[in-house]
Amino acid sequence: MKSSFTSFFPALSCTVLAGLLVAACDDHRIPAINFPAFAEASNPNVLATSPNGTVIYNGGFGSALATDPSDANVFYLLTDRGPNSAGVAANSIIFGKADFTPQIGKFRLVGNQLVLEQTILLKDAMGRLLTGLPNPSGQGSTGETALDLNGQPIAPDPNGLDSEGLVRASDGSFWISDEYGPHIVHVDAAGRTLERINPFGTGTGGRTLPKVLARRRPNRGMEGLTITPDGKTLVGLMQSPMYNPSSAAVSGSTILRVVTFDIATGATKQYVYLMENASLTGCSEIAAISATSFLALERDGDYGGNPAKPATFKRIYKFDLAGATDISDPANSDAGKLYNGLTVEQLKDKAGLQNAGVVPVTKTLAFDLLTQISPIYPHDKAEGMALISNGRLAISNDDDFGVVDNGQNGFTAKILPATGMVDKNRIYFVTLPANK
Repeated sequence: MKSSFTSFFPALSCTVLAGLLVAACDDHRIPAINFPAFAEASNPNVLATSPNGTVIYNGGFGSALATDPSDANVFYLLTDRGPNSAGVAANSIIFGKADFTPQIGKFRLVGNQLVLEQTILLKDAMGRLLTGLPNPSGQGSTGETALDLNGQPIAPDPNGLDSEGLVRASDGSFWISDEYGPHIVHVDAAGRTLERINPFGTGTGGRTLPKVLARRRPNRGMEGLTITPDGKTLVGLMQSPMYNPSSAAVSGSTILRVVTFDIATGATKQYVYLMENASLTGCSEIAAISATSFLALERDGDYGGNPAKPATFKRIYKFDLAGATDISDPANSDAGKLYNGLTVEQLKDKAGLQNAGVVPVTKTLAFDLLTQISPIYPHDKAEGMALISNGRLAISNDDDFGVVDNGQNGFTAKILPATGMVDKNRIYFVTLPANK
């Protein structure tokens, strides 16, 4: 029986038949692909070994996910800043490999395995390798002090990138967003920086993001990034309510910002996305359906199937910008546009927005990872997402390089409670239900 998803995804004209992609998108036939329930990265290399003997793998590729329009079996997966854990001193962080370079992995789907074919190391405009180290004060700093495995301080890096969002452009270049600045970085197909855009004006190319974005919560910056189907507009999603004007002032807020960036002109707009509840880790990813409609991945930070503390919330919502209020500040002030003397984040919820006359994006539940992935979704961090076709979605997890903080200023293996195995990068292939 054929299921049509054109009402849910009006921008696409593809169909799914019994899990088989049989699509004619934009009048271009693509080969039929029978995707497995999930595919797992095969044999990750050893990246480093911590002083206590814990093996750190060169996984970590699931922070974001992009497809290749010329090959349905190819997926690009992004790492973040590298393996890290808490240090002894407040706001100190131990980097498992101090010289780690954030990178894009080109993976090929072979049966139920993801085979790494190419590693694209991210570089600055001069071709020098980037690091994942924190930025200096005033340039995207998170307030963290970076330490190496021996506990020695590492200098901040103005070009450091905690990469989280990934877009592959039609010319083969990539757009990347991060949790530091936030920064949006455009790199060529080889990973070399073409442009760096941030709220501080310290990037390259002279273009900037709205100043208010600098008040992002540390390590909860522009977690998701996508591009509209016409290739003209980048759309970013902040992970959590920004500390605007402070952490205490926005306690309990569920307000996230959606930011659009016109690639040709650099013009931006901002909208409100309401998170389901304030206890969540936030939104990990965004994927474009049309010029105004998108999918957002909203989640908690717990493991699926954990007997001690099972995950309860990992959901994908469809949302639409049409009819939502543009909350951009024409003055581009540090706090952004104010409503009755309050920042947007201080409005906190639907009632606060209504009182201020602000209309958020509309959203509807599209998929629940915890109830609709069988037999179980075992990971804590669902972080990457890409539409393969109309109604067919790929979802990746961040495996944290196979390690987690051991609570004693070091690392331990990241074991999934539901499987008893070390976490590895996977891509899950799911079919979204038809619009109800």
